[in-house]
Amino acid sequence: MNLISRRGFLKSLSGTALGLASASALGARTPFLASPERKLSFYNLHTGESLDATYWAEGHYIPDVMAEVNHLLRDHRSDTSIAMDPRLFDMLHLLQQDLGIQKQFHVISGYRSPETNAKLRKQSSSVAKRSYHMLGKAIDIRLPGVPLKQLGSQARSLQVGGVGYYQRSNFIHVDVGPVRTWG
Repeated sequence: MNLISRRGFLKSLSGTALGLASASALGARTPFLASPERKLSFYNLHTGESLDATYWAEGHYIPDVMAEVNHLLRDHRSDTSIAMDPRLFDMLHLLQQDLGIQKQFHVISGYRSPETNAKLRKQSSSVAKRSYHMLGKAIDIRLPGVPLKQLGSQARSLQVGGVGYYQRSNFIHVDVGPVRTWG
């Protein structure tokens, strides 16, 4: 095996392993594992940008598409982004599968820089000091046409990470940290 094909093989293996690890963390649901592609659609409420993305196919995450999603979910206040945790996208994909819909997620907040998080924390006690947003492991969303209560309840039923319900602000928070709920 030459170096180029060895690299390709190893890259393929690492993508498959990451995909399986994500599926395992999400309860290793058979339909989730059987899905040949994983797609999501986003609309960033602050920037007006939209993206329809097939972020996973043929057993691995697609780096160029992941970069596009990371950019869309950037901190719009500081115009900075980081690599978001792919398990977050898998969680959203599974949430849509369980709801039986393919709609565009409206994004209130994706990545937050530490500076932005500190500023928001001064304005609201509901902003966590060590927010998972700063790690690229959280997103605040709504799904038009899906009642917020139903969206939050379905997200909680996944038992994947944190789910916060913010009825007054009309969004839910989901993250891939420890399983917990609030709101």
